[in-house]
Amino acid sequence: MTYNVYQIDAFTDQTFSGNPAAVVPLDTWLPDEVLQNIAMENNLSETAFFVPEERQYYIRWFTPDVEVNLCGHATLASSHVLFKHLGYAEKEIWFRSRSGNLTVQLKNEQYVLNFPADKPVKQSYSEMFSSCFDRVPDAVLKGSADYLFVFNDEQFIRDVRPNLDAIRRLNAEGVIITSRGSSNVDFVSRFFAPQLGIPEDPVTGSAHTVLIPYWSENLKKDEFLAHQVSKRGGVLKCKYLEDRCEIGGNAVTFLEGTIRL
Repeated sequence: MTYNVYQIDAFTDQTFSGNPAAVVPLDTWLPDEVLQNIAMENNLSETAFFVPEERQYYIRWFTPDVEVNLCGHATLASSHVLFKHLGYAEKEIWFRSRSGNLTVQLKNEQYVLNFPADKPVKQSYSEMFSSCFDRVPDAVLKGSADYLFVFNDEQFIRDVRPNLDAIRRLNAEGVIITSRGSSNVDFVSRFFAPQLGIPEDPVTGSAHTVLIPYWSENLKKDEFLAHQVSKRGGVLKCKYLEDRCEIGGNAVTFLEGTIRL
């Protein structure tokens, strides 16, 4: 059997930046073991699979190691494939997922994700936190899956070398680090998830479901321009809608190919 596969750079308007995701459209589901093996073979932070269901699609996301509950950049990449390669003619795509209903709109050549907000909760201090980045965070919070470490130093966010072994020992899927941004962006961030087989994720839509409510409360505003300052980097246009978040970005196609099983 053969299946089409696309590699999309998400949250960018040029190749070799943003976050690459593989997208594999399916008519019916393959066995979970096969989905996981395809993701392992692709060896990207995420591979997305989707299957049509009446007027929507069921979407799933796999790292090389595990299936995850939510992935922003691979959802954006899947939307790019539907709109640009598969002839999807409507202005909005509805996805069903482990994390509930998700929508993506195409607005002025930018994809706008609508995801559930994940408002983080302040945590008591632990010595384990300071060992992750060799500095005590100014604040530590936690969303449903990930820790959020806040620092008052943008350059530290950009330059830090994480202790991945320490991060792996935390009771979480990953750690987001963030600070206020310079004059041209509201905040910056990076995301590390060695627990999921992702040492550093270049641009992470799901992390922004935690970041957006945090920065809305602290900056007293609801719309933001964010920069995930990994080596590849990516820019996200964000809006807080109380129980939902809008996360906008561009995407470009890097590769089209065929999987043979």
